[in-house]
Amino acid sequence: MIRFRRNYSTLPVAIFLSATLALAACGGGGNPRQAASGAPTGQAKAPPADIPYKLGKPYTVAGVRYVPRDDRSYDRTGMASWYGKDFHGKPAATGRPYNMYEMTAAHTTLPTGTQVRVTNLENGRSVIVVIADRGPFSKKRIIDLSYAAANHLGFVNQGTAKVRVTYLRPARQG
Repeated sequence: MIRFRRNYSTLPVAIFLSATLALAACGGGGNPRQAASGAPTGQAKAPPADIPYKLGKPYTVAGVRYVPRDDRSYDRTGMASWYGKDFHGKPAATGRPYNMYEMTAAHTTLPTGTQVRVTNLENGRSVIVVIADRGPFSKKRIIDLSYAAANHLGFVNQGTAKVRVTYLRPARQG
């Protein structure tokens, strides 16, 4: 007859590992959709409401003259890009610090505070952003989105996407 000998020296290790795994499963230490940066991922937040209306005066960048105007019929298709950590915390055209985790965008002529819908024509995703800055200053692009907006639209890794930008609401004035 074969006898099996129990090895009790591994029992404390097994109990410790089981307890550790049980505690980890119960954790609940924060939002699983929260990035290390503290910014939520995977779902769109509402655009900020505190960006003031500012039409602004005509200006020139790299020899190109831009004339801001409140174009309520604005509906364009073109390329979008995004800007992130290099500008994070620096003043935008409104004087307010740029926050790459807010649903904002830069546009050359629409007033700041204006809400637009941006739809990624490659995957159908859309997001509402508020114009908070000026740009992009490239003839090949019609809007520059915050990191959060580009991430929601699914083109952060590509850098650019073909989009449709549609005017939604005028800027809050006052």
